[in-house]
Amino acid sequence: MRNLLFILVVLYSGSFCLKAQNNCSRFYPLNEGATYTYTNFDKKNKLEGTTRYTIASAINDNGATKATMALTFSDKKGKEVYASDYKISCSDGTIQIDYKSLFPNAMMKQYEDMGMEMELDGTDIEIPNELTVGQTLEDANVAIDLSMSGMNMKIKVDMTDRKVEKKESVTIAAGTFDCYVISETNTSQTMGAKQEMRSKLWLAEGVGMVKQELYKKNGNLVSSTQLSEFTQ
Repeated sequence: MRNLLFILVVLYSGSFCLKAQNNCSRFYPLNEGATYTYTNFDKKNKLEGTTRYTIASAINDNGATKATMALTFSDKKGKEVYASDYKISCSDGTIQIDYKSLFPNAMMKQYEDMGMEMELDGTDIEIPNELTVGQTLEDANVAIDLSMSGMNMKIKVDMTDRKVEKKESVTIAAGTFDCYVISETNTSQTMGAKQEMRSKLWLAEGVGMVKQELYKKNGNLVSSTQLSEFTQ
């Protein structure tokens, strides 16, 4: 279950790696063709793999920018593990990520091949253009109902307690960035089993996500992700 929570958190946080091109958002306006590579580490800072995002398309529709983000995750040996894509829109200075697009395509196909029927529901995640320290952000969630031959299973991930904690400078492989730090609680539930983790996200103006960390409920680090390179 931890793997599912990790995947969904990566998908959510990766949605903020958008390079500035237009005036929709100073953090994440959509620039078609931009690519971002993130290196993923375990709790001991050992390489787990890399995640690459590409803004595959971006169009303007009645004043809103709509884009498709393509994602590939490769393990520490460079072998591609899964690929996915999802929809993002930006209007009135706010980024919105379609919850229906957040469940990995490879995982959906796996369930479909097993003959399972699937229904998705949820609340889009939003990040406003203007961020201030102490600001509280709206909750978000995604829920998946699976059924096959009378068997039902529900998977749900809630993202709550979302808050802009502070501003700080952070140095990573891609450089030094002035960031807003956003924290949140990520709670996953599968067949009655519940797991709660905390995450922190470092966002830089004109770049987006530069760092993300995932913690157990007791505060112990589970994994980290850092921007290693990007192209405009």
